[in-house]
Amino acid sequence: MATQHVPNNPSPLLIPCSYLTTEGNKTGSWRFLRPQYEEKVSPCSAACPAAEDIGRVEMLTAQGSFKQAWETILMENPFPGVCGRVCYHPCEQQCNRREFDEPVAIHILERFLADTASRYELKPSLQKLESKRQKIAVVGSGPSGLAAGYFLTLLGYQADVFEALPEPGGVLRWGIPLYRLPFFILNQEIAQIRELGVQIHCGKSISNEFLRGGKSEYDAIFLGCGHSRSLPLKIPGEDLVGVKNGLQFLAEIRRGEAPALEGTAAVIGGGNTAVDTARSAVRFGAKVILIYRRRRQDMPAFAEEVEMALEEGVELWELQAPVKIAAQDGDFVVTLQQMQAVEKDGQRRARVKAGSSKKKEIRVQHLFKAIGGEASEPWYDPPTKKRGMLRLSNCVLHHKSREPTLVYGGDLVAQIKSVAHAVASGKQAAIALDILFREGLDAVRPRLQTCLVGEGPSISLETYLAGPRSLRNNRVVRYHDLNTDYFQFAPMITKPRLLREERFQSFAEINLKIGASLAIREAERCFSCGLCNQCDNCQLFCPEIAVTRDNNPRGRHINYDYCKGCGLCVVECPRNAMILEEELLCDTS
Repeated sequence: MATQHVPNNPSPLLIPCSYLTTEGNKTGSWRFLRPQYEEKVSPCSAACPAAEDIGRVEMLTAQGSFKQAWETILMENPFPGVCGRVCYHPCEQQCNRREFDEPVAIHILERFLADTASRYELKPSLQKLESKRQKIAVVGSGPSGLAAGYFLTLLGYQADVFEALPEPGGVLRWGIPLYRLPFFILNQEIAQIRELGVQIHCGKSISNEFLRGGKSEYDAIFLGCGHSRSLPLKIPGEDLVGVKNGLQFLAEIRRGEAPALEGTAAVIGGGNTAVDTARSAVRFGAKVILIYRRRRQDMPAFAEEVEMALEEGVELWELQAPVKIAAQDGDFVVTLQQMQAVEKDGQRRARVKAGSSKKKEIRVQHLFKAIGGEASEPWYDPPTKKRGMLRLSNCVLHHKSREPTLVYGGDLVAQIKSVAHAVASGKQAAIALDILFREGLDAVRPRLQTCLVGEGPSISLETYLAGPRSLRNNRVVRYHDLNTDYFQFAPMITKPRLLREERFQSFAEINLKIGASLAIREAERCFSCGLCNQCDNCQLFCPEIAVTRDNNPRGRHINYDYCKGCGLCVVECPRNAMILEEELLCDTS
């Protein structure tokens, strides 16, 4: 067998070795595209009526910086504990993670941060601007009025809030049941507003004359009186003794005056007040029927609240309209007309018409009407056409030369009547007045445009004050903009709640607290869309090692002497917090 010949002196293996640095080879001169760090807007923030910086809040929560995350909310919303409980969280409907697995439980994390601040008695470190000479009166201490006073105070103005009732809070105190919003949460956040410097005067009614006669003391008046009077059904018998409106019933409960209910109760309406009335009546022992003239999917009430009402035993009668109420042997006989839904160009709320001439009657022992509300005084509503009127997305300004400027906000102007929209109204009013006093009426609308979050209508106080948020590109990051290869599937946290059997035995809060470990785990699910969370992908993938860590706020910079503009860092950024632009060459001619 032949053997392989091996030479006695094999040739040496030569490996090239550099003895000089490559720093002299500045490959950045090859570049015709330039990568840059550019943070953008997350879709959840753009969808939040109060314009909370949600992506940053979740990032800080994931890092365990709970106080800083809480203060980030307070910059845009003075009610994290309230909104974490009662907001219908439209932010979660726009969360990019919905297209990946499930949205981030933003409202649970907001509540956690507020509860943590309460538990450890944290005090926010919010900077107020230098005091200004103008004074503003705020009529009504509901969420819009308190928010207006809060943001005006942050902007340096003296704000006096006037409330006709003995305690502040408006609908938050008198119209939301304890199982959704306990008193101590509301009291804590109102106390924080007071500590900031807002003066709240309870038991003080304001007349129409006050609006025209306060020039000597107030330069502007914000009207956030809300819709405290129930709309009429406009049917025979609705004014019979014993027929109550839902808001009145809820206020009685909050005052501890509501009696036990025996037999069957009917609630007419499909909004949040109607659902809260129905769920409260269940807790007082009644069998409850919720009567709504449209379909369930057309109800303006929050879907989650409707679902829990059904779980608790409330019956929902859809497409039934009351046409007559009569008293009989101490009971109420309600005549109902069957309705038929007529689709209307794919809109959410269908138009309805009478389905047939046949009617039916229902006999109940208790009857509540809750089909909506209106201002209790006609002068609360903004005038339709007058000189000096400026209609904005969440408030209406009526500027007068010799009288205080009037600002109408909250439910008086809002299309969607929620706490978050009320906060947005108070904030927009405060910023608009600041612009009016400093730059004039004509500057209000264009200046407000500069602090929109995304395409609006939400506006950011931090952006208005030229804070770090103002440096972001206003483009909203969508799911297709993300590099999801770096994210892992993880289910949304299961919301801890009282058992169904426990709920209607008392008014104890239904949604329970979560611990810090669960909050951090849920916050880590956030994609941080458009924001740099220092994941270091840009540095790891840079072939020229042109990304360098440093001590600037972003934590890194690109050394353009060596960056060839390959764009690898931009492609591998999971969160779309970078852009690749054409290099601008200098004209040397």
